[in-house]
Amino acid sequence: MKVSKSKAAILALFSLLLGGKALAQLDVTEQAMIEWIDANADASIDLLEEIVSIGSGTMNQAGVREVGRVLREELDDIGLETDWIELPPEANRAGHLVGKLGGNRGKKMLLIGHLDTVFEADDTFQAYSREGNIATGPGIDDMKSGDVMMIYALKALQAVGVLDGMQVIVFYTGDEEFAGRPLSVSRKDLIESGKWADVALGFESGQYFDGRDWTTVARRGASGWRLEVTGRQAHSSQVFSDNVGAGAIFETARILNAFYERVRGEEYLTFNAGAILGGTVVEYDYEQNRGMAFGKTNVVPNSVVVHGGIRTISPEQLERAQEAMLTVAQTNLPHTTATLTFDEGYPAMAPTDGNMALQQMFSEINEALGRGPMPALDPLRRGAADISFVAPYTDALAGLGGIGKGGHSPHESFELDSMPLAVKRAALLMYRLSNQ
Repeated sequence: MKVSKSKAAILALFSLLLGGKALAQLDVTEQAMIEWIDANADASIDLLEEIVSIGSGTMNQAGVREVGRVLREELDDIGLETDWIELPPEANRAGHLVGKLGGNRGKKMLLIGHLDTVFEADDTFQAYSREGNIATGPGIDDMKSGDVMMIYALKALQAVGVLDGMQVIVFYTGDEEFAGRPLSVSRKDLIESGKWADVALGFESGQYFDGRDWTTVARRGASGWRLEVTGRQAHSSQVFSDNVGAGAIFETARILNAFYERVRGEEYLTFNAGAILGGTVVEYDYEQNRGMAFGKTNVVPNSVVVHGGIRTISPEQLERAQEAMLTVAQTNLPHTTATLTFDEGYPAMAPTDGNMALQQMFSEINEALGRGPMPALDPLRRGAADISFVAPYTDALAGLGGIGKGGHSPHESFELDSMPLAVKRAALLMYRLSNQ
């Protein structure tokens, strides 16, 4: 690739700004990518504002499709062959966006993002706003900023003439925050893409703390649990009597406390009771995570529903935890019953040698950009993600995104100046993988 005198002068200036030693580890093509990414940082932020301003909670299928439409146009402009994967009606999800670049050079790469957020159409947190370097909005950190970075990494590779011939699948799921069931259907195409790939890269937010950048080589799996408890309804003056018993709410309290006392404690194991409803009339929608309850203080309640989640580092740890929870739930107070069931969930992403090799490669790129090494993040700091579905079949690295905070809350924000850095790291990694 020929570099003009003016471009060479600009690159020399970059060398002075970033540190000659660090930039010297980058070849001319890589330096040209850095120049292009910096020059187009504002355009990437404009795209981020556009898609964050589109509400796309998982169950807001129209919104998810609209975000997909915007990003599909971007992929089409880059030259990828795009497709919208429809899911069966019973899955009750919008579907997935896929873009493919058929080449024959280097590693086969799968880039993973998601279009949906946790903020449904009736949530009050819907708008994009910006104050200086900090932007806020639904899904801006998790993970619309990462979605944009995938686009701009590809654009940077195209701008310097190295995208053609690369082997890439871009996969945006439409239901990462609340995956359609069964998972064998909603994740079928993603898993097939993972089996095709040599490398999977997840673009959810990165981590920066203790003065260092961190990357993700392992993350815990996540699944759900449902506890349904019944008791004998009666006048409250008879509670705890031989004929009435403790009622559903006291039995539920006993079970949850026993979970806390007897199941909690193993490294990497966490579980959470996310919603609880109890009384004499209880209605709960597991799909929408909401419901209603009615009860009176002078009536012993007959029903309780608890909806929770559990996170583990391996299938074996999940099995141990489930068995312990079942043991607790199966021995009940008089005149009560408890039914504990477990939902299928996201698998764990194990810290394999291949993942560690990718981390080392990514760390070297970070150092070449004038920053320090990138150690592997503790799995306790990461939630579940779609990359875990493909991790058994390919080397995987996650957390390639920029820096944000407050995910899944109305305070979700993103540091806009972390966008160009994250795009540079991703583009350089893809470029080097394409030359292996």
